[in-house]
Amino acid sequence: MSPSTAGPAAERPARAKLTEPHPDGTASPGSRTFGAVLALALAAFFALALVISPSDTGPDGMGQTVRIMYVHVPVAVACYTAFLVTAVASAMYLWKRSSGWDALAAASAEVGVVFTALTLATGSIWGHITWGTWWEWDPRLTSTALMFVLYLGYLALRRAIVDPVARAKRAAVLGLVAFVNVPIVHYSVDWWRSLHQPATISRFNPTIDGLKLLSLMAGMVLALAVYVWLMIHRFRLQYAEDALESKGLDVALAERRAEARADGARPPSDLVGMREGPS
Repeated sequence: MSPSTAGPAAERPARAKLTEPHPDGTASPGSRTFGAVLALALAAFFALALVISPSDTGPDGMGQTVRIMYVHVPVAVACYTAFLVTAVASAMYLWKRSSGWDALAAASAEVGVVFTALTLATGSIWGHITWGTWWEWDPRLTSTALMFVLYLGYLALRRAIVDPVARAKRAAVLGLVAFVNVPIVHYSVDWWRSLHQPATISRFNPTIDGLKLLSLMAGMVLALAVYVWLMIHRFRLQYAEDALESKGLDVALAERRAEARADGARPPSDLVGMREGPS
């Protein structure tokens, strides 16, 4: 086939083909490969964390309970990261007014809520074994639960507002305000008297080493990789939903204008301004 007869697909760079989603879904060849490698890495991690690494046998050791930490801490780091991305994307939307930043903020908040639920669940299991209760109104637990509720409220706000511009503006403000609670969650064990143990590795002299430290660090890297993989799919879905909503609104506006012309009337200024803005 000569260059003149080659189609657009033949001219498309290989990298674009690798990241181009399937027309009927959010997966691309690159995301499928990434997901397969990630699944193998997770299997190796669980073998290391739950079987190969030793239990915590020191004087103040947690015994086999330490294995919960290899999941609990990484998912907590992933939820912090997700909400940081939401805050940054919200700020960028308020600055640039680009729907892409709004879609990124929404997608990251939803993924962050999933990781926060996992953080609360694994923390509750650890607390039941260590403290003998599923829940305590401890500063770390309470602030984490508040963070969970705040971002559920963020997602609810996005569902409650029909106008996409107003929704994006109000969600961006809430995305910035809600992030104030994230450092409170992280530093709550230092600022208030808490049952929760202090930081394990965020210091110059970590309290664990060897395979235990390797398991924890590997878990954090993989949790962030899982976040990235989920974000690839959730962002593509959010972007497609926004495009479909915009297309539907364009069709509704065109039909309303046609009706107005047929009736010899002027299209309502508020409906026109909703899409076109002030002249």
